Amino acid sequence: MEIEAIPAFRDNYLWLARAGRTAIVVDPGDAAPVAARLHECGLRLAAILITHHHADHVGGLVKLAGTYAAPVYGPAHEAIEGVTHPVREGDWVELTDWEEAPPLRFQVLEVPGHTLGHVAYYRPNTLFCGDTLFGAGCGRLFEGTPQQMWGSLARLAALPPDTLVYCAHEYTESNLQFAAVADPDNPALAERRRQVAELRAAGRPSVPFRLAEELATNPFLRAGEPALRAAAAGMSGRQPESATDSFAMLRAWKDAFRA
Repeated sequence: MEIEAIPAFRDNYLWLARAGRTAIVVDPGDAAPVAARLHECGLRLAAILITHHHADHVGGLVKLAGTYAAPVYGPAHEAIEGVTHPVREGDWVELTDWEEAPPLRFQVLEVPGHTLGHVAYYRPNTLFCGDTLFGAGCGRLFEGTPQQMWGSLARLAALPPDTLVYCAHEYTESNLQFAAVADPDNPALAERRRQVAELRAAGRPSVPFRLAEELATNPFLRAGEPALRAAAAGMSGRQPESATDSFAMLRAWKDAFRA
């Protein structure tokens, strides 16, 4: 399976996965660039996967689904026009007409926090996580609680460290600026900042990235560690009562952070 990013809007990535002449698309916020790529490569759209209801993730799904007669898989706990196959925790998305054998299968993971019904799609070595986990960051808590998001991040962090993470936005460079302030004595951060700066200067995406990189450099995945708990305490003026509390303090700090 080959996966490519289709840039959209200011910093979105719409993900196109293909095998032979068959393709799926994840979070098509805009139909036009997806349709153009499908036409250019002569691809048949076999399915659309949706992680959550925000417009920059679903804006193109109705048009694409209608044009290509493609099934649409999306979170059962969110009302999204055009979803034909609501999915929830424990479900599997299985595409039996995928041109590779065996059929393409994704495990559905419920990861509330950014939105209440947010889901991710996982298969060995591949995670489409929408706006839950970013390079060196995580999604804002528009609907969920810190407890929900911390639980969702902990769940993703438990996946194999060689998993390639396909998030939906190019936020890594700016997230690393915050990470360097919150976790200044972490030597892995300096190297990652250098690598990401080189990628972006060359016009290349910083996504996907290995989960192992996040475990070493993402302050939100590391919120329970002593260095991050101390940083959260220094910023807020009180000691966090738990890892969840530390995460909540770091997330609030990031919301107000200006480089």
